[in-house]
Amino acid sequence: MAQQNSNAPVAKLKLAIQKSGRLHDDSMRLLKECGIDISNGVNKLKSEASNFPLEVFFLRDDDIPQYVEDAVADIGFVGENVVYEKKKKVDVTEKLGFGKCRLSIAVPKGEDYGSAASLQGKRIATSYPVLVQDFLDQQGVKAEIHEISGSVEIAPGIGLASAICDLVSSGSTLFMNGLQEVETILQSQAVLIRNSNLKPEQQAILDKLLFRIQSVKKARNTKYVLLNAPNDNLKEIISLLPGMKSPTVLPLAEEGWSSVHSVLSESEFWDIIEKLKAAGAQGILVVPIEKMIL
Repeated sequence: MAQQNSNAPVAKLKLAIQKSGRLHDDSMRLLKECGIDISNGVNKLKSEASNFPLEVFFLRDDDIPQYVEDAVADIGFVGENVVYEKKKKVDVTEKLGFGKCRLSIAVPKGEDYGSAASLQGKRIATSYPVLVQDFLDQQGVKAEIHEISGSVEIAPGIGLASAICDLVSSGSTLFMNGLQEVETILQSQAVLIRNSNLKPEQQAILDKLLFRIQSVKKARNTKYVLLNAPNDNLKEIISLLPGMKSPTVLPLAEEGWSSVHSVLSESEFWDIIEKLKAAGAQGILVVPIEKMIL
C-alpha cells in the first residue's frame, strides 16, 4: 500500500479583510464568533488561524476585490459598495449582516429636489464615480462627476460641486455640513466574495466556514424564550409561537401550569410577546442565542 506523503502541504483558505476600521473590527468579531482563533498583532500583514485552515490577509478595503480576482486571496470580507464600484470578476457569496450603510445623493438643505432629473447639468462630487455614472445612465441624466477621496461632504460648501454622492449611515455628517439626503442609489453591507475558480479542497473549507457564519447570523436574529403558561390557555399560547418546529412544553411543579420554550425572530419578537402576555403567559424569560444550527 502506498504511503501518504506527510510533507504534502495542508490545504488552506486565504481570506482578505480590511486592515483597520469598522469592517476590520466586525470581521474579526465574526471570525471569533465562528470559533476561529486568529492572532491580530499590530501592523501585521497576515496571520493564520490556530484551529481552522484559514490564513488572513489585512489589506486596504479598496484592494480586496482585486486580490480575490487575482487569486492572491481566495475570499474576502468587503463592503458591497466597493465590490460594485471596482467591477472585478468575483462572486458575491454571502451577506454578512454588518457594515450596513447606503450610498446616497445629497444636496444643500432647502434646495428643491424632485427626482434624479434635478441633477441634470450639475457637478456631483463623489468617491464612487462608477456607481454614480451607472445611476445617471439608468435615469437618463447627464451630469459632471468630480471624483475626490475623503471629505466629500464639504464639496458643496466650498463651491466644488452642487451635490455629492457618499456613504451614509446615521446622516449626522450630512446634517453637520448643511446637506440633505435626497436619493439612495445603493443599499450596502459587508459581503463575502470569492474567487470564481476555487479548487475543490478550498471550496470544501469555504463550505465549512459558510456553515459557521450562517449559524452565527441565525443566532443574532433570534431569541430563546421561556415562559410559564396556564394549561387552560396552553393551546392558544402555543399557536402564537412559530419556533423552529414546535415549542417544547414541560409540566411545572405547580398544578395547572406548564413551561413553554421556543425561539422567536427579532423582527416579530415584541408583537408576539405582547400577544403572549395577553393570552396569560407569565414569567417570560428571554435569552440570547450564541449559535443556531438548523
